[in-house]
Amino acid sequence: MSDSNTTSVMTENWVQIGTVNDIPLRGARHVHMGDKTIAIFRNADNKIFALEDKCPHGGCPISNGIVHDNSVTCPIHNWVISLETGEALGADEGQTLAFPVQMNGDKILLSLSLK
Repeated sequence: MSDSNTTSVMTENWVQIGTVNDIPLRGARHVHMGDKTIAIFRNADNKIFALEDKCPHGGCPISNGIVHDNSVTCPIHNWVISLETGEALGADEGQTLAFPVQMNGDKILLSLSLK
């Protein structure tokens, strides 16, 4: 997986963006798809999630945040964002775009259709 020049294999509505081993456990990487930067997250249970790489509060990259359970905490504003829906949790309000992902063996497939 490359941050700037992702080699993609497209199958119908799904784009292969890398493998599970490209994403550190409890970490993230990002890919550029058209005019969007999409953060790909891997939690401690090896589940993969995809969100627009933009905090709903200030727009900073959430791929630099701390991944815990099914959430990521914004590194600048400490907002907690659901990896499943992109919604801010707790007292905060806002949402970033969430994208469907599926696995094909160890390969990560991303759909640009919104959840």
